[in-house]
Amino acid sequence: MKGETMIKAQTLKGFRDFLPVDAIKRQFVVGKIKTAFERFGFDPLETPALEYAETLLGKYGDEADKLLYVFEDRGGRKVGMRYDQTVPLARVVAQYQNLPKPFKRYQIQPVWRAENPQKGRYREFLQCDADIVGDTSPLSDAEVIALAIKTIESLGFRTFRVFINDRTLFDDIPLSAITIVDKLKKIGEEGVKKELLEKKFDPSLLSQVKNNKPTQNLRQILTALSSLGVSEKIVQFEPTLARGLDYYTGTIFEIAIDGYLAGSVCGGGRYDNLIGQFTGKDVPAVGFAFGFDRIVEAMEQFNLLPNMSTVTRALVTAFENIDSRTLTSSLRKAGINTELFYEPAKLDKQLKYADRKGIPYVIIQGPDEVKRGVVKLKNLQTKEQEELAVEEVIKKLKEFKGV
Repeated sequence: MKGETMIKAQTLKGFRDFLPVDAIKRQFVVGKIKTAFERFGFDPLETPALEYAETLLGKYGDEADKLLYVFEDRGGRKVGMRYDQTVPLARVVAQYQNLPKPFKRYQIQPVWRAENPQKGRYREFLQCDADIVGDTSPLSDAEVIALAIKTIESLGFRTFRVFINDRTLFDDIPLSAITIVDKLKKIGEEGVKKELLEKKFDPSLLSQVKNNKPTQNLRQILTALSSLGVSEKIVQFEPTLARGLDYYTGTIFEIAIDGYLAGSVCGGGRYDNLIGQFTGKDVPAVGFAFGFDRIVEAMEQFNLLPNMSTVTRALVTAFENIDSRTLTSSLRKAGINTELFYEPAKLDKQLKYADRKGIPYVIIQGPDEVKRGVVKLKNLQTKEQEELAVEEVIKKLKEFKGV
């Protein structure tokens, strides 16, 4: 407006908008993940975006603590934005101690990290977690790994690998050295040895780690995975896998998609001591998180996402002195996503609108069609047009897959 400074329309650095064409794909993936999680008997959980800062600080390690969004709210309370969903889960288990055990939950919500934005790294992103709390059996470890694998398969991936290790193999190694060994895939053997030396560690530590053998616990998990229908060809013992977070106490694992080079798409493990920081006594837990953005990117790479720019299946046209609302209502009652063009306009304009939006079908009901008790169904993809009764249109649109 005249005399006023125009506000620049922009998103914060590291934050994103998702327009319909992308939001549809993301919701498609979320739907697949939810279905897989619930098939394994996991129930949904939601927690607040904000937690007391003391709930979050000191749980992830010094480096991760630097990435927390921490501030004072208007009441003078020191609060932090959710960094992951594991620590909020630990707080929930401690706060609601009558939850049935084992407690199997999944959580699909955004998290926030003050990262330096770069390709594949954002300050706000979606995490998809599944965890089992209250069970020490290797079978629960196997169950979450099997769930991660079956979810990956349900998304359409066919060639991937699961790397598994046991953090107890690092019990005699300082945490800072473990963190360096965990960088092996990123910086290579020489890079790891160089950094170990710079931090006053013996470079031969890497060879020592590489010579480790699977623990009895891992062997039991691998046997259980076989019983759960997981091929032994998929799962590989990786003695250098460490996972950076401080709270892991036993099994750790990652999943990598063959041909996708941005990194692992899933990671998790056992953390039996974290919840005890809230309850005063240890509560066993095991779980994992998907890197949702990486999953979507990998699915895009392998053409596993629906080719849709709208969820609308049909547009009902508008003509002078024709009430199209009854027809529109009938389609919606039948479960068909339907849009009504509000004001009468030239048919060509309405067809162009539907085509630009990506709506696959247009239903034309002009004066001539009303007289004869039919409608014209035009397929904008094939340009084919046919006259049908409303009941036939409903049947045909219900059969349309939309991808």
